Amino acid sequence: MYFLTGEYDHQIDAKNRIRIPGKLRGKEEKLYFTKGTDGCIFVFYESAIKEKFAKLEEMKMTDANPRKGARAFSYSVKQVDVDQQGRLVIPQELIKYANIVKDVKICGAVSRIEIWAKETYDKYFEGDNFDDNFDLLDI
Repeated sequence: MYFLTGEYDHQIDAKNRIRIPGKLRGKEEKLYFTKGTDGCIFVFYESAIKEKFAKLEEMKMTDANPRKGARAFSYSVKQVDVDQQGRLVIPQELIKYANIVKDVKICGAVSRIEIWAKETYDKYFEGDNFDDNFDLLDI
């Protein structure tokens, strides 16, 4: 199990490559990118994506809403390999989905990594009060 935390500023290069920050890098080689919520990209290590797919297998296929969500999630999953310099190429369709131009925020979100266009990230958290958000967690 992973405990991924923190936020990091990075830039995507001309070939749509990024580096995952060292504090978010796991020992697993295979990473999976998928559309995330609120306009970000989710990045899962192989063990975490296997857990997600196992839960989908337990789902009742006659329930239309969960079935549609399972399809939307699984259809957008792309395996991404790390090159010799530790870079990952973000698939073009996910760059478009997340409106990434150059500046990105790479964030640890417990069991996954999130990649945000910096502008989207800033807008999402604009004017937020940390205490109000923390109270929603019920921890």
